[in-house]
Amino acid sequence: LHPAVLLFHQGHVEELWGLATHPSQAQFVTCGQDKLVHLWSSESHQPLWSRIIEDPARSAGFHPSGSVLAVGTVTGRWLLLDTETHDLVAIHTDGNEQISVVKFSPDGAYLAVGSHDNLVYVYTVDQGGRKVSRLGKCSGHSSFITHLDWAQDSSCFVTNSGDYEILYWDPATCKQITSADAVRNMEWATATCVLGFGVFGIWSEGADGTDINAVARSHDGKLLASADDFGKVHLFSYPCCQPRALSHKYGGHSSHVTNVAFLWDDSMALTTGGKDTSVLQWRVV
Repeated sequence: LHPAVLLFHQGHVEELWGLATHPSQAQFVTCGQDKLVHLWSSESHQPLWSRIIEDPARSAGFHPSGSVLAVGTVTGRWLLLDTETHDLVAIHTDGNEQISVVKFSPDGAYLAVGSHDNLVYVYTVDQGGRKVSRLGKCSGHSSFITHLDWAQDSSCFVTNSGDYEILYWDPATCKQITSADAVRNMEWATATCVLGFGVFGIWSEGADGTDINAVARSHDGKLLASADDFGKVHLFSYPCCQPRALSHKYGGHSSHVTNVAFLWDDSMALTTGGKDTSVLQWRVV
């Protein structure tokens, strides 16, 4: 990884948490406490558009078509935005707590909305992400939802929570999958959960469970990047199953690193800063 520092006069001015990369273009979205949503070009290092929303934002996710973007806020509200026109497509409310994750299934048929009220709300999706209908809610975690990954075939998803639980869910029924055999050999479309077999090695000895804020696997499945509370980005080989796995460590942020993601073609990694409100772009070499 080689960092190319991106500093913008029209960037963010408060803590930055939401980050998502476009499924097929050199674009990514950021959102944060300043109520700004920016869609950036990774090539020009400039926003393609910016939009002010009513609430501080916390999470973001693209529909697989790339034409619709979901944005989760700290109030329980979440939005669907058209990525071409940046028009508001829809606004929904689930609970009144922070929406920590919004993620469409790989087949585009479902949207999972993870909240700090310990629930995951599942929606069916039509019209390329423009129409969603609440299917149900997944109840079983005893703490807030932190991370979520879909299976490659969209048949299930996995969640992490604030009390370090890993639970598996069937989106069609919103029921927990309790059979380990059912998910043991599952191929996962993404690896953003900080707890799980494939990322076990990211944790150093004596690490606090909140030290690592985010992880991301490259799309080719070979690399795993982590973002931590100490301003560092670590790069591991994936899968990362050995305890205290070896990594390359990179500095660049001046405070906690809140999120990390790879561009669709794995040419770049992106990280977002908390207190430093910056977006760093790293070349993968």
